Amino acid sequence: MSDGVPYEDGYFVVPDDPSEPPRLLGTRCRACGEPFYPRRATCARCLSDDVEDVLLGPRGTLYTWTFLHVPGFGEHRTAQQGHAAGQIDLDEGPRVQSVLLGGPTDFRIGMRMEMVLEPVGEDKEGRAILMYRFRPAA
Repeated sequence: MSDGVPYEDGYFVVPDDPSEPPRLLGTRCRACGEPFYPRRATCARCLSDDVEDVLLGPRGTLYTWTFLHVPGFGEHRTAQQGHAAGQIDLDEGPRVQSVLLGGPTDFRIGMRMEMVLEPVGEDKEGRAILMYRFRPAA
């Protein structure tokens, strides 16, 4: 997936090796160990500013989800009229929110999820603009 670029820098990495999974860019507090996504300059748990950047994901457990009957980000009006959104507890600890890939009958609370990258447009150089999503794990 190295031929694409992130929708916005600083939130996830696009691996150079297509066999490697994408990862979220988070922060871990060196004082108390609490992980966060997105990255933070100060720990919300202990207020320490001794934090380090860490890679998070790409797997977690679906905490909750809903189906929104409106087009999702990057969907055309002629596409499926709706998308799923949910909260995923990453294996490393933090809970993240994401668009979910699948229809209204594809999810159940507690199921394993994996992060993938999906093209949502194209930049001026013709590269795919990528956004992270979660889907049921294979």
